[in-house]
Amino acid sequence: MKRSLTLLMFLICNAVFAQQNVLTPQDVAKMEFIINTVISEDGEKVVYQHLKPMAPQEENAPADVHLYVYDKASKSNRPFITGYSVSNVKFRPGHNSISFTAKKDKDKFTSLYEIGMNGGEAQKLYEFKNAMSSYDWNPDGNKIIFISKEPKEKQDSQLPYQPEIYEEGLDNSKAYVTDISSPSPRSLEVQGHATAVEWSPDGAKMAVSAAPSSLVDDFYTGQKIFIVDANSLKVTSQVDHKAKLGPMKWSPDGKRIGFIAGQDQHDPVDGRIFIAEATGGSPKILQADYPGKFDDLAWKDNKTLTYLASEGVYSSIGTLSLDGKMNKMYRDDNLSISSFSMADNGAISFVGNTAQHPGELFLLNPKASTANRVTNSNPWLDQEKLGKQEVITYKAADGMEIEGILIHPVSGGGKTPLITVVHGGPEAHYDNGWLTSYSMPGQMGAGEGYAVFYPNYRGSTGRGVEFAKSSQGDPGGKEFDDIIDGVDYLVENRNVDRDRVGVTGGSYGGYATAWMATRHTDRFAAGVMSVGISNNISKWGTSDIPEEMFLVHSRKRIWDDYQFFLERSPIFYADQAKTPLLILHGKEDTRVDPGQSYELYRHIKTRTETPVRLVLYPGEGHGNRKSTARYDYSVRMMRWFNSYLKGTEDEMPQATVNFASE
Repeated sequence: MKRSLTLLMFLICNAVFAQQNVLTPQDVAKMEFIINTVISEDGEKVVYQHLKPMAPQEENAPADVHLYVYDKASKSNRPFITGYSVSNVKFRPGHNSISFTAKKDKDKFTSLYEIGMNGGEAQKLYEFKNAMSSYDWNPDGNKIIFISKEPKEKQDSQLPYQPEIYEEGLDNSKAYVTDISSPSPRSLEVQGHATAVEWSPDGAKMAVSAAPSSLVDDFYTGQKIFIVDANSLKVTSQVDHKAKLGPMKWSPDGKRIGFIAGQDQHDPVDGRIFIAEATGGSPKILQADYPGKFDDLAWKDNKTLTYLASEGVYSSIGTLSLDGKMNKMYRDDNLSISSFSMADNGAISFVGNTAQHPGELFLLNPKASTANRVTNSNPWLDQEKLGKQEVITYKAADGMEIEGILIHPVSGGGKTPLITVVHGGPEAHYDNGWLTSYSMPGQMGAGEGYAVFYPNYRGSTGRGVEFAKSSQGDPGGKEFDDIIDGVDYLVENRNVDRDRVGVTGGSYGGYATAWMATRHTDRFAAGVMSVGISNNISKWGTSDIPEEMFLVHSRKRIWDDYQFFLERSPIFYADQAKTPLLILHGKEDTRVDPGQSYELYRHIKTRTETPVRLVLYPGEGHGNRKSTARYDYSVRMMRWFNSYLKGTEDEMPQATVNFASE
């Protein structure tokens, strides 16, 4: 009887949804959005990058990133570069032009290009013997400092193949300086692997961040800031701070550097603002107890910074003086801000998204209380029926307050099936903005009649250092209990069907999915796990971030307590798994080795009769970048949930994806 009622409700809901314009995997695959913005010094022009995905049925390739310019006076958007992808976009000082890096069809490496503000054909300014990953202009607009891998001579092997020697002979990147008019690059005397560069406003110094090597683990745990003399190219001082490192900016007078970093080496994220003197030494932290996370910064004047911050699920822009005084300038609880740029007169351009649309370009004038949206990348989205989005708070079992976001179904009746979406990291969080992508059901789920839940469990960012550290040393413990407590809250307060709850997530969210599908299998009726952890012991030996995992996650070594780490691994509970589980993984993943997915698949397949399927994506790493692979993921994810949360069949969905009929 129960199965018949479920089928009836499923057919009724599908009939209702078919009459509405709701978001589908096909829609998500074609979605365009803005990803970065740079405003001119006078605030009159804004350069922005527009991401345009490839059609998944035509080409499995990453999205193109095009270049546009918005003119404030005429209120017009103008495409400048649309035939190829651009990155590292900047205004060239003293020239009426825009510079960027790109690799055009005939280029051997990514090189530096320039295009005039009146448009026309972009011209190559400089090409190095390797790809340029980033650069910065000297204030005179004629010299650049840039980062590139050290050119190496090819060595012929006496064998008919070339073996790979793991973690030896690393390709470190160095910082170079050159004059554009007469290129003769010289390398800066900074040891290690250069990661970012910035020229001081007076052109006398350069700030370079560098890690001990190009290993990802060193990037996370060992970066430092070095001050380099622009003439001798020698290091004159360094900033003494050991923690994760984020963006850095010179003060206008060149006497200080403001930068974002972790509070200490155990802080899981770069989210505190520090001020360092140009002479180096220990930096000063500003607002150490701020209950949010600083995301970006710019200097307003020599004594004041402008910041972008996350405050729980919300974003804010404000000022922070060197004495620590904060002044909030702008916050809209319905708008999530991902990046910003500030003009000399205080005008700000930023990329923002809401529950109704992904990233778009916004302008915020000085002293204005509201921001103006100036792009509409997906006008068709205005005709789609979207589910209502709501910020919720609830108490965990131990009394800790947890935030989350709930997207309600577009329509439906009776008890609602739920998809729980768990973020990775865990040093990350969900904002109250656009929450739909190829791997996040969001409005796709709402269109199919699901409620979709995004919990910011303990260990998430946006709520200060103490909260971000609160999950350390307890993998799979209270952090994931918070998620179940959130599901219980929704069952009791939002009409969610306790028997039809699904879970999905990637990376650490994939770990959570595997944990729920095994350890807490009675609570979840379906799971979709992506690039997730299944065995914490073997994960340590196969990941590219073992030291980062120790410092900001486990806080103890696996060999000091093997049993603990085994019991915090989904494979330990695989014999009791009853949750149908779809496992997705990129075959070239170095963060979480595909072996983690093989292990869980084999354990469930061998020890239970539970439906399990493993899908591997060739050419993909820790998440899918290419169009067809992304679309395939979306279709499989939604099909899996529809089968086990709304369907009536005991068999797994078909293994193939037919692009013409999906």
